[in-house]
Amino acid sequence: MGLRFAWGFFLLTPVLWAAGARIELAWPTPNTAYLEGKPIEAYVQSTASGEAESGLFGCARSGGAQFHEGVDLKPVSRNRLGEPTDPIFAALPGVVRYINPSAGESNYGRYIVLEHADMQPAVYTLYAHLSATAPGLKIGDTVARGQVIATMGHTADKGGIPRDRAHLHFEIGLMATRNFQSWYDWKGFGSINSHGLYNGMNLMGVDPLDFFNEFRARRVDNFQEYFAQLPALAKVRIATRTVPDFVRRYPVLLTKEIPMAGVAGWEIKVSWTGLPFSWTPLEAGEVAGWKTNEVRLLDVDAESVRKHRCKAVAVLRRGNYVAGKDLETVLQQVFGLR
Repeated sequence: MGLRFAWGFFLLTPVLWAAGARIELAWPTPNTAYLEGKPIEAYVQSTASGEAESGLFGCARSGGAQFHEGVDLKPVSRNRLGEPTDPIFAALPGVVRYINPSAGESNYGRYIVLEHADMQPAVYTLYAHLSATAPGLKIGDTVARGQVIATMGHTADKGGIPRDRAHLHFEIGLMATRNFQSWYDWKGFGSINSHGLYNGMNLMGVDPLDFFNEFRARRVDNFQEYFAQLPALAKVRIATRTVPDFVRRYPVLLTKEIPMAGVAGWEIKVSWTGLPFSWTPLEAGEVAGWKTNEVRLLDVDAESVRKHRCKAVAVLRRGNYVAGKDLETVLQQVFGLR
């Protein structure tokens, strides 16, 4: 795979390039360490622990007990006050769907969400802890791959992140539901949802660095191929005639067409985070005798359950695996279960 550089508002942006069915992808900061094959310490910002692994996606914090849904990328330039000045680039061409201009209204601080409708599936990218968004950038704007959309910072609620650990928190993911507000109200969090559909609880991430690694190694050329090779923690079967808006928005994740007569249920492969990445419609005979909305887990990867203890997707009860609280949340959001 070749490397090239693309212009983004007169700044050079490192870009991974290929043609044909292969997408074009930009690294979201000016740091070229990843593209040069350097170790993670050269581009991943650690927490107070000082361990670079704490800035990665996954069970990266609190001794493996805390989930981190993104990768934290460190700055390469600062001004005389020590503030980061790195421009932030759109990783893919897309549309600005959300800008949170207030530093104190989210643990993301100021953040931007882009939707990439030309991708299959149409993934979102999220850029958080920003000091500022690009002048004039507004919701609904179309942005090019590599375009400057913001400046790196250390904003967050509760006073923000220490300046010496400023970074870009970067996510790639899918939206759980267009009916998020209904779920949010039902949960009774006791606070207003200031971010609408683009609340972090409605965006389910995949490991950004893993995607970049698979892409760089040419094991995948696009997101469809990436989702197809994700390992499943379990298969989830649910008896329901509901066709979730998730399936309508991401039809490329279907393994076969939805029958004209409708569905009687679904068999869904979920990742260890609970992300439902493969959908197979079921006929009546395949869930015969099941109660409406009954959920069963099949083919659970017990080793993955033990390894990823920061997520409760499948839990053992009386010798059988059942849906854990994180999978229950996904099913509530996606299917409207209450």
